[in-house]
Amino acid sequence: MTIRLSEIKLALDHTVQELHDAVAALLGVPGAQIAELRVHKRSYDARKRVLVLVYIVDATLQDASAEPALLARLRGNPRIAPAPDMRYQPSFHAPAGEFVRPVVVGFGPCGIFAALVLAQAGFRPIVLERGKAVRERTKDTWALWRRRVLDPESNVQFGEGGAGTFSDGKLYSQIKDPRHLGRKVMNEFVQAGAPPEILYEAHPHIGTFKLVKVVENLRAQIIALGGEIRFEQRVTDFLIDDESGGRRLRGLTVLDVRSGQHHELRADQVIIALGHSSRDTFEQLHARGVFMESKPFSVGFRIEHPQGMIDRARLGDHAGHPLLGAADYKLVHHAANGRAVYSFCMCPGGTVVAATSEVGRVVTNGMSQYSRNERNANAGIVVGIDPADFPEMPRVDGQVSPLAGIVLQRALESRAFELGGGTYEAPGQLVGDFLAGRPSTVLGDVIPSYKPGVHLGDLSESLPSYAIAAIREALPVFGRKIKGFDRPDAVLTGVETRTSAPLRITRGADGQSLNVKGLYPAGEGAGYAGGILSAGVDGIRAAEAVARGLVGGE
Repeated sequence: MTIRLSEIKLALDHTVQELHDAVAALLGVPGAQIAELRVHKRSYDARKRVLVLVYIVDATLQDASAEPALLARLRGNPRIAPAPDMRYQPSFHAPAGEFVRPVVVGFGPCGIFAALVLAQAGFRPIVLERGKAVRERTKDTWALWRRRVLDPESNVQFGEGGAGTFSDGKLYSQIKDPRHLGRKVMNEFVQAGAPPEILYEAHPHIGTFKLVKVVENLRAQIIALGGEIRFEQRVTDFLIDDESGGRRLRGLTVLDVRSGQHHELRADQVIIALGHSSRDTFEQLHARGVFMESKPFSVGFRIEHPQGMIDRARLGDHAGHPLLGAADYKLVHHAANGRAVYSFCMCPGGTVVAATSEVGRVVTNGMSQYSRNERNANAGIVVGIDPADFPEMPRVDGQVSPLAGIVLQRALESRAFELGGGTYEAPGQLVGDFLAGRPSTVLGDVIPSYKPGVHLGDLSESLPSYAIAAIREALPVFGRKIKGFDRPDAVLTGVETRTSAPLRITRGADGQSLNVKGLYPAGEGAGYAGGILSAGVDGIRAAEAVARGLVGGE
């Protein structure tokens, strides 16, 4: 049995011995009785002038048999409890004999962990990824950033690792996780080469360059376990049979992007881990009658400030301390028009990146390396919208078409392309000019990081009027929370539209589509995740659902 202790507060520059002594004091035992300490989580409390580190620690005693009695004696202390068993313990394995191998469509975080868990259980999954392997994909992504050349099948959205590869690599989530599946994701990342501190930092991240190697190592593990990864294979149709018991998936039509040839693949169990930008696949699923429904998402801009300004505002005299690194923030404001405005995907010491996957459209996102040492901080400043805001389209049973959100996204991204000059430059505006309602013509001290470049002008034409009004109201409020946030020369870059999928491919308690057996919607694209960690967790759940179906013969 291991003992978990929480709310251990120490000075920023404390020693290892001081942590050991604090644990011994809280347990009320001599320090020599403690055999091992493991930091479960480390964060900092910056609410007071004196910044302190806050720990959750797991401790074991030299005499393990004494731990139950010690826990019983300290039962009334809310800071002390038995440490939960966070090990992943699968309850399934591939059946003996021949079976149709499960297929995973998409090799982002959700698809990676779905395939990994299936492979670890002996199911030898086949993965179909429309984009390229991560090294080739990186070259294609740089082609857009440096030369304005877009490959619609290999970019920030499509390819090995998914959209999370070109991001800050954040590994925290607010999902409910009673089985500690997130810990399984984190442990696999560390074993694949991620920094071990992601297991205990309160806001862990990996960064793009490190993620590339981690993804490659996870791929190698899946292949070593009998799985197969097929790149540049885009699913173009779903073969569905009508049976007495309902509709059932029997296969896929797949386009080999390199040869231009189509072929059919037998598939009785398919996890669709598409990511939020596989719009053509959403359209095909809808055409085949797969149940889906529209859902809320958010739109807005990226905002950039000097990272040093954010550090000083958030950390005060401790700004620049190597243990704290680049400071982040999380902001929200409820505007008078009823809209919620909030910061999204904040990237300390990062860059704003071109994230489009479609020709003639501009999309922004944020990215950081592990070091987080670029000059600017950036974040999305986005406004929540819901299906009532989507364009008028033919309704299905009186409901908004599930594809209406895609129509809105495309319209905003096309408009951003026009406002940026039609060259994949992004439209931009200084905060002071945006608040004053005048176009920007010249930059101040804040130099935008977006490549291929920023075309200054008037962003009020790039989003619906309710979104513009809400952001204009929110920025001065955020400036009162973080000094300098609404500084006149901070840069806004548009548009941020891919905050999440605008639809949900609804599934039942068995993990399958509500009206097509054998189809397992999962991850961000299906509307069940929002970020690397939650997508990986949902991939594990999808794999378990498939395994139950195969073992149980469903």
